[in-house]
Amino acid sequence: MSTLDKYIVVDKEIVGGEPVFKGTRVTVKTLFDYLEESSLDNFLIGFPSVSREQAEAVIELAATKILSDIAA
Repeated sequence: MSTLDKYIVVDKEIVGGEPVFKGTRVTVKTLFDYLEESSLDNFLIGFPSVSREQAEAVIELAATKILSDIAA
C-alpha cells in the first residue's frame, strides 16, 4: 500500500473523496477515461499537474492488481 500512497490520495475534502493523483485534483478515473478514448500523452497534455511518472505508476499498479486477482 505504501507505493499506492506515493501516487494517490483519497481525502473527502478533495473532489469528494475520489482517488486523485497526489498533489492534484485530477482523479485517477480521468486517466483511465483518457486511455479508453485517447492516449497517455493526450492525458498528460490536458493535465500538466500530473507527471508521467505518476501516471505510469498508477497504470502499472492497476495492471499488477488485475493480474494478481486473475491468478488468485
